[in-house]
Amino acid sequence: MPACQEQRHIHYDRDLGIEAYQLSGIVQKFPNHFHEFYVIGFVEGGRRRLWCKGREYDLRSGDLILFNPRDNHFCAPVDGDLLDYRAVNISPEVMSNAAKEVLGNDCTPHFTQNVVFQSEIATSVGDVYDAILTDAPKLQKEEAFFCLLEQVLQEYAAPLQEVGTQKPDEQIQMLCAYIERHYAENIALDDLTSMTSFGKTYLIRSFTKQVGISPYRYLQTIRINKAKKLLEQGVEPIDAAGMAGFSDQSHFTHFFKSFIGLTPKQYQRIFKESKIHGTESV
Repeated sequence: MPACQEQRHIHYDRDLGIEAYQLSGIVQKFPNHFHEFYVIGFVEGGRRRLWCKGREYDLRSGDLILFNPRDNHFCAPVDGDLLDYRAVNISPEVMSNAAKEVLGNDCTPHFTQNVVFQSEIATSVGDVYDAILTDAPKLQKEEAFFCLLEQVLQEYAAPLQEVGTQKPDEQIQMLCAYIERHYAENIALDDLTSMTSFGKTYLIRSFTKQVGISPYRYLQTIRINKAKKLLEQGVEPIDAAGMAGFSDQSHFTHFFKSFIGLTPKQYQRIFKESKIHGTESV
């Protein structure tokens, strides 16, 4: 299928405070990156090879995908198969509030597995997407959303404090914090090594092993996430590019589309229009 026949739809629903998106006929590879939000998605068609937190998965129609915030992942097509995929993106705040309703206590949920093969829950993801797409009554959208979360959280999640996820060591955490503070600057490897006892090659190797993503890819992911927030707030793409640390508009558009699947202008449009219509898409 030619690229012009690819379809990419993203909808932002202000009633639920979540994004829903659909990719159809996609051949694009997505680079190693992470999100600041939870993702619940499923493969509608095609095959895809997914790498997530050091594990490799072969996905096909009916498989459920669960990402926690900061779960690094990347994927590629298998034998040229075209990907059809639907998912919802849920911010940590929305997830925490919903989890309290579902589980009856305050907790930060953590998905205990990233892939559930041939899951019946995939249908519930589609129900939420369809309710948002058709701008269904608020009650209908809420029912679909909480039905989905009840299934996922009860079967495939646990409180974060009980999971015991392994954190990077103190020096790597310090480097992550530095990158997150100085993402708009022209960070060099010398800047990072000067803060540690590491040599350059060891720093790259150790950072990648512990974080799951290289220092440069970590920086680009942070920049993309900052740029998304700026675009959502109405900042023009050319200004968001500079504020997020990209050298020019061309590089910004290239990286944004490779990570998100849309251009910055396309992504921003859903938030501009949703202020007028409770749900909007591109």
